[in-house]
Amino acid sequence: MKKGGIGGGNTKTGINFEGKTDFINLLDNLPGYSTKKVEIGYEIFFRNELVAQSFKKYDFYKFLNSKSIEWQKIVSKRLLPDDAIYVIHNNILYILEMKYQEVGGSVDEKLQTCDFKIKQYKKIMSQLNIDIKYIYILNDWFRKDCYKDVLDYVISVDCQYYFEYLPLQKIGLPVPKTN
Repeated sequence: MKKGGIGGGNTKTGINFEGKTDFINLLDNLPGYSTKKVEIGYEIFFRNELVAQSFKKYDFYKFLNSKSIEWQKIVSKRLLPDDAIYVIHNNILYILEMKYQEVGGSVDEKLQTCDFKIKQYKKIMSQLNIDIKYIYILNDWFRKDCYKDVLDYVISVDCQYYFEYLPLQKIGLPVPKTN
């Protein structure tokens, strides 16, 4: 239930965050999906087929180390993604950043950093020939008119945002069939 509102109607084709930020737990509750904690992050299965991997925060750098990527020689500072979802069939790493506000503050300005961050992630992943997409999952606080310019900017620099919801097909994951 959304604060002061009702739940979303898109729960059949995606994940409804509604203030929850754990992508793996949300996936585990979808029909056909299961996840498995492994040495580095999580493996994501759909109908017992490996479809993606998840690397939160420092697991992303463990993944890079496992691929012999010396990120320190590529970028000057570590970025810690809320979640990085590598979707195998489309060879894209989706950086998911969850931003939730109930009062004005520093998160407002963080939305303006996606252009810089996507460029940094692209530099890091170029040796693996993996493309990058950057997505914000925002709460309804950011629907206010005062965020129109910054949300337009997010789109203009080839980043994306969704409000408390992430359509699975937008990140190349299978959509479970419902009865």
